[in-house]
Amino acid sequence: MFYLIGLLSVIFFALAINVISKSIKLNKSLAANENTGEALDSSNNANAYGMIIFWALGTIAGVWSFMVAKPDFLPIAASEHGLRTDSMFWVSMAVVTFAFFATNTLLLFFAFKYRYNKDRKATFYPVNHKLELIWTVIPAIVMAILVFTGWRTWRDITSQAPSDAVVIEITGHQFGWYVRYAGVDDNQLGNYNYKLIDETNNIGIDFTDKHSFDDFTATELHLPKGKPVLLKIHAQDVLHSVYLPFHRVKMDAVPGMPTKFWFTPNMSTDEMRAKLGKKDFNYKLNCTEICGRGHFGMAITVFVDEPEDYAKWCAEQKPFLATNPTYLAKVPDNLKAKASKYIPAEPVAVDSAAAPAAEAVSVN
Repeated sequence: MFYLIGLLSVIFFALAINVISKSIKLNKSLAANENTGEALDSSNNANAYGMIIFWALGTIAGVWSFMVAKPDFLPIAASEHGLRTDSMFWVSMAVVTFAFFATNTLLLFFAFKYRYNKDRKATFYPVNHKLELIWTVIPAIVMAILVFTGWRTWRDITSQAPSDAVVIEITGHQFGWYVRYAGVDDNQLGNYNYKLIDETNNIGIDFTDKHSFDDFTATELHLPKGKPVLLKIHAQDVLHSVYLPFHRVKMDAVPGMPTKFWFTPNMSTDEMRAKLGKKDFNYKLNCTEICGRGHFGMAITVFVDEPEDYAKWCAEQKPFLATNPTYLAKVPDNLKAKASKYIPAEPVAVDSAAAPAAEAVSVN
């Protein structure tokens, strides 16, 4: 790399010396009022045609690179707002690409067309207010439209989630994710408190809140297709970031500052597998904020289910309180009766010595 930089430096230095020598020669010719009828720069035509060649090759190379890289630009959008953001992205790209192509085409064409000609007399315009107004107002209007469209899309994404949205809590930690669901009874997450975190209650679920009783946790993220989903996002230690590339979800998880993101998945996992032709495909939730040595493995599997399959899966899950009945002691006395229905009844102990006697009595 060092030798390449040195070689380029020598080349550019030689080119600079060449340009300076030509400039000195031109200045001497002008000072002597020489006019031989030939082009002052013998390379003038070569430069002009070189610009047209550069334009043609650059256009071909740009189109080729776009077509080759296009499959890797963005994954298929699997959410309703993802379709909107993709549309906005491509419109912006089209506008910027058109402006770039048009301005550079005119720049290179004018350099070719109006190269030095001894029979042509140049006309100078010291000022042209109409032209300046055109090239100022039109870009300003286009930029204002793009900015307004982007702001409106972001406003809708970060707006209040619909009242019927499925509520799921995502908590980032080094190096994984805790997922908590709002249960099947009230679709409301219970409170949490970091002071309540222990070896079992990793999230710090607060069982003084009645909405916590039916909450359950999982090691994977399930989403219902066609229904709004509200992700409530937290971080326990350092900065993390929730990233669902196919659903165009990207939101930082900040310690001490809850964030959120709501969206509506519109393509199930099975549909995406069929569309991609990959039977083993799964959506993934990744962390896109470097959070430590284990950052690379901070991912969980995401399943987008049909609504009835999602409801069935949720019904099969056991509330955290059911799998950890000792936390009933943390429930206030006035709520213990409500919480007890989520705890399975303990099996009745049978005295093995008394069993034969009981059986004999029943036979008699």
